[in-house]
Amino acid sequence: MARIHLSNLAHSYSANPTSEADYALKRLDLVWDDGSAYALLGPSGCGKTTLLNIISGLITPSEGKILFGEEDVTHLPTAARNIAQVFQFPVVYDTMTVRENLAFPLVNRGADRDYVRRRVEQIADMIGMSDVLDRPAKRLTADAKQKISLGRGMVREDVNAILFDEPLTVIDPHMKWELRTQLKALHREFGHTMIYVTHDQTEALTFADKVVVMYDGQVVQTGTPAELFERPAHTFVGYFIGSPGMNVLPARVEGTSAMVEGVEIPLGAAYPALSGKVEIGIRPEFVTLSKDGPGLPVRVERIEDVGRHRIVRLAFFGREINVVVPEGVSVSKDMNRVVLEPERIGVYVEDRLVEGQMMQGRAA
Repeated sequence: MARIHLSNLAHSYSANPTSEADYALKRLDLVWDDGSAYALLGPSGCGKTTLLNIISGLITPSEGKILFGEEDVTHLPTAARNIAQVFQFPVVYDTMTVRENLAFPLVNRGADRDYVRRRVEQIADMIGMSDVLDRPAKRLTADAKQKISLGRGMVREDVNAILFDEPLTVIDPHMKWELRTQLKALHREFGHTMIYVTHDQTEALTFADKVVVMYDGQVVQTGTPAELFERPAHTFVGYFIGSPGMNVLPARVEGTSAMVEGVEIPLGAAYPALSGKVEIGIRPEFVTLSKDGPGLPVRVERIEDVGRHRIVRLAFFGREINVVVPEGVSVSKDMNRVVLEPERIGVYVEDRLVEGQMMQGRAA
């Protein structure tokens, strides 16, 4: 296992990039700690797979270098990096049995026969395939074949890292939950460095110790699931994580207040006069709905009951504001004001979080 450092890295599929727009992966410097479980989260086309393939050696970056520990592996082939990779769609050897597929990485490296048998049976039990070990792989369904791919990626204990590229795409929802739980258990037991690429926030937040959020070829925030929820560093993080995502409203900010459509909103910190694209953001969980009180004037458009809480969709000067109302709290169509918790409001300039000056008794 190894600490992975992506140093001053950037990549363009163009032979002669002339602007930032030509880069699929914009310049970044990122460290993956040895033995941690990471999720690489973002929408399709944001650069996740490009970044993963650079780590594995399938792509050589246009700029920068990759260090495994102190070793520069930038130009080393995949085989020399001691990496296991599981791809989005099943990669199995149809002419082999399930047992032979799982054993292949170990047999290929000359592992002891008894160790191979024990390790294959351990992995087969983990992925729920103990009863089909001697069945030909070609007779299995797509989701069963993907479980073989997962198992083969995890069968070696001596790898520097295990890379997962949206590996649960073809797995049914119930099995997805089980496999994520088993991957976490495997990580706790063996301490592999794991990097898991996904566009699904639930997969990312339930799997990872830390989540790396990507948008438009950039890493916009790295943090624990709690940090990403509580303090989004970029408006995209606020939008992409959470259901519904963060409310974002254009504002004029100065001092300890924001002006939104002529209404003064108190803030939990003090700010200088800000210019450019200035917005405030707040999670729907930290917005309170009331009738005829202070706050922003709104109109209830619809109320969605999702079981443990309700989501209220509000119209506000042509924009939508969402409020999460806990179970047991009354809500009605005639409620027409929302109040934002000052300490929970983030201030953003050009989509990036701006830190204000903390005020006594409040958090910035």
